[in-house]
Amino acid sequence: MIDSYFLRTGSTSKKRKLDDRETISEHRDSQTAGCMDDISNSGELSSRLSCFDNISSKQSLEWKKISAENLDLDYVQLFTKTEADSLFQQAERMIKYNANSKVFLHGKWHNIPRKQTAYGDTGLRYTFSGATVSAQPWSNAGFLKDICDLISTLTGHKFNFVLVNRYKDGIDHMGEHRDDETDLETGSAIASISLGQARDFIFRHADARGRSAKRKIEPVKLELSHGSLLMMNHPTNVYWFHSLPVRKRAFLPRINLTFRKMVVKS
Repeated sequence: MIDSYFLRTGSTSKKRKLDDRETISEHRDSQTAGCMDDISNSGELSSRLSCFDNISSKQSLEWKKISAENLDLDYVQLFTKTEADSLFQQAERMIKYNANSKVFLHGKWHNIPRKQTAYGDTGLRYTFSGATVSAQPWSNAGFLKDICDLISTLTGHKFNFVLVNRYKDGIDHMGEHRDDETDLETGSAIASISLGQARDFIFRHADARGRSAKRKIEPVKLELSHGSLLMMNHPTNVYWFHSLPVRKRAFLPRINLTFRKMVVKS
């Protein structure tokens, strides 16, 4: 069960079982259970794409379109609970996080309230808020490249980099920002995979932020479930900020994989 995967040994935290929105049908779950068990036992995901022949096209998934003024999102429950559980365990075993990640904001360096690292094509790096994260080779965590290829097959978008953030619980968070750095290919989509604790994800229009807001535009709030995929399509990141706020009642860890198309510099 998912609660036994996510609760730390000896934890006194209250268990939170994921709700029905965080699963797909038991039928698809049972279809893939044996395949994912083999993957988990072998520690490799190089052959896992064959497990998902039944979701090899958009038409076989229940996509939800979310839109507002210059906001273009697509959301889908991509992985069953069994698949997502196995991927979470794989991530916990294989992903190596950077030590003492910091960002430069308001004239000061700050420790980020989460763990972070990146994987991708050789030589790629991502600079944001004064910090630079260099990509580890895909081969160091090959299952990430397999997920990347699966998303590309489903959406038609190509990616060469994934930023990984691990939130130990609901206290770890991400402040309001836009992914509009020059390292990102202009007009490219960002694909966000969520594994673990469901968390609120909030979009706020640039013209409707803070006391100096120019207009009244309602924020858009989503709950990103275990095994879900959120596509942030252009021009969302031009006009909308997003955040993962503190949620004190979220007791379990969450791993977020954001696949991106980085500019390849000569």
